[in-house]
Amino acid sequence: MNGPFDLVIFDCDGVLVDSERLAVEVEAELITEAGWTLTPAQVASRFLGRSDDHMLAEIERQVGRELGSEWLTRLHERYLDRFRRDLIPVPGVVDALGGIADAGIPTCVASSGTPAKISTTLGITGLADRFEGRVFSGVEVQNGKPAPDLFLHAAGRMKASPDRCAVIEDSPAGAAAGRAAGMTVLAFRTELVPPELLAGERTIVFEDMRELPRLLGVPWPCLFAITVDPPAEFHLSN
Repeated sequence: MNGPFDLVIFDCDGVLVDSERLAVEVEAELITEAGWTLTPAQVASRFLGRSDDHMLAEIERQVGRELGSEWLTRLHERYLDRFRRDLIPVPGVVDALGGIADAGIPTCVASSGTPAKISTTLGITGLADRFEGRVFSGVEVQNGKPAPDLFLHAAGRMKASPDRCAVIEDSPAGAAAGRAAGMTVLAFRTELVPPELLAGERTIVFEDMRELPRLLGVPWPCLFAITVDPPAEFHLSN
């Protein structure tokens, strides 16, 4: 990796805010109520990183009827209730953001979520001020992840060349979108996604957010990183 970068683009859910584990539980409940029985793990496998519209279309195909905007409204209401009770920043991300800011590297958010959802989750976790005026939603582009449109849109708005951008993602669709945009992907591994589904060209898979500044080329006390781009290696730094 040749750093530091000119821009670091963060996904929101699962990367900045620890929402994915909560969201897939809510989604599994509502999808099952609609007539398609899925576990949280199955929801994560099918829909993590994808847009609400994509998820709704797939559910409607499976259950054989329209659910419409009313179903999405209920989903967002249940999200909000759960997030207000349980949502926190991803462990280590506040310190990582501080290290990146101290190095003078610009950052932004590019998420498949709606503007309202992104604003809510960043607000609940106290991260909104760190990205004021630099938040981009999947509703702003024609094609959602895994297409590169959103990341290219964010880079264009931030006046950064794609090959000088790093994308921080936690979903296979998001990692694929970053690679398709010609960017370097730092894929944050969680319990929801097997690491091999995140791996690919120009991709480093890591599992401690405190390692992020060092992986971006910022001097930082380092812990560990896992590179899953074959051959797989385990790196331990003191």
